[in-house]
Amino acid sequence: MPKHSIHAGTAAAALVCLAAFGLTPGSAAAAAAQPSPAAPSRFVPGPCPKPPEPIEALSNARCGFLEVPENRSRPGSRTIKLAVAVVPAVSAKPAADPVVFMAGGPGGDTYDDLPFVVDSGLNKDRELIIMAQRGNLYDQPSLTCPEVDRFNERSVGLGYDAQPAEQGFLKAVTDCRARLVADGADLGAYNSTENAADFADLRKALNIPLWNVYGYSYGSDLALTYMRLYPEGIRAVAIDSITPPQTVNLPWTWASTSEGIRNIFEACAAQPACKDRYPDLPQLLTDQVRRLEAQPLTLNVTPPDGGKPVKTVLDGGALLNLIVAFNPRPKDIPAALEELGNGNPERFAQARAAGSVPKKISHSSHGLTNSIACAEWAPGYSEPDVLAAGRKAYPEWPDSVLAQPPQLPFQYPACGIWNVPDRAKIQRVATVSSLPALVISGTFDVKTAVSYAQGVIKNLSNSTAIQVPGIGHWVVPQSPCAQRVLASFLARPTAPDTGCVDDLEPEPFTIIPK
Repeated sequence: MPKHSIHAGTAAAALVCLAAFGLTPGSAAAAAAQPSPAAPSRFVPGPCPKPPEPIEALSNARCGFLEVPENRSRPGSRTIKLAVAVVPAVSAKPAADPVVFMAGGPGGDTYDDLPFVVDSGLNKDRELIIMAQRGNLYDQPSLTCPEVDRFNERSVGLGYDAQPAEQGFLKAVTDCRARLVADGADLGAYNSTENAADFADLRKALNIPLWNVYGYSYGSDLALTYMRLYPEGIRAVAIDSITPPQTVNLPWTWASTSEGIRNIFEACAAQPACKDRYPDLPQLLTDQVRRLEAQPLTLNVTPPDGGKPVKTVLDGGALLNLIVAFNPRPKDIPAALEELGNGNPERFAQARAAGSVPKKISHSSHGLTNSIACAEWAPGYSEPDVLAAGRKAYPEWPDSVLAQPPQLPFQYPACGIWNVPDRAKIQRVATVSSLPALVISGTFDVKTAVSYAQGVIKNLSNSTAIQVPGIGHWVVPQSPCAQRVLASFLARPTAPDTGCVDDLEPEPFTIIPK
């Protein structure tokens, strides 16, 4: 994998959907969601973060910390520090309105995303501002969980949904929570409402009258929340790989995953060479999930970047979640499934073994992931609801696979441990706005399905929506056309040029010899 790779997938890569509330930004519900006044926030200049692998864009950035209350609704709450970087524009005459970036996850490392954002041209004509969402790596405090990272490294040698995996994961979650609470963390304060307030405070602290917003995945959830609660000072909002806040729940992950996989398989069927070589991919996937769940493969596998072989278990749950995690890439999925069916599991096994490699630093804020998933996504539903949604998506698959939300295994028992207040009614509110908006989706997205953008678009009266064929999760870094559309939108928010999308088709799938 490249040094900074688009998400191969972590548990922080999570999702959304199902019941709209439709309240307007001026409603009592929206007002109640805003944190109460507390001590004023302020920006304090300071050194830029120093990741293990240097990020060129930080070499001439202005950095520091935004100091904010940890819990704005609690008088006397302690102050936390959020890492901020302002990356200068490439242009000698930049636009006056910068763009602020909201990363995915929740809990993904914002700074790890920075090279992709810069390579996508976000700072070509205006300053780019990034801030690590509360609890991220480089924040003070950080809600990273080395305990969970160490478990994830060991888990490649366990069944994905097996009891030893559940026990190991829940112990890691328990240990992480105990450590964070002992250090004084108010875990219930790490939520989307506070996240949005942080960005509102950042704009004011940097004395920026007007800015643009770009967020992807969970960052689209956050951007829509921010847009609803703090519309002042926003010029335009672009969201990518949409996670609609009004419909976030864990059972929805199955509908989203099945839609994305179906789109990939239908695209293969539309290419004569792919259709001829792989005539029935849905049945092939079902057969392999059932076979591996009944008789998991236990292999000694060398990770993709080398090193000693590691024990690697490939079962039905692992197979499905590797596909969701973009390993292998969509164009290679038919070939990888065909090889697997013919007794060659190498592509999937190597992708699974990659998770065993110890990380130089704990990038993912599993604490933020759990605080948001448990407060905003889990409430109102239960483990039987997840299983029912899985059975609806894949009626022929084993229950042991379908019982776990894709990419968020054992989330309900984890939430029992994490124990944060239910915020679903506060957060599951539709954003209704006339601000200019660009809504970007990829047809191969198996995390945040392309169809779920529709529930957002209908409430954004001044929006432009594009679907980019053949692209998966987080579209802009993967699509030069999407980059051009985004640049056009930032230049002319009410009349972006979307013409390049019309002629796009998925790239040819990998065809292996018979």
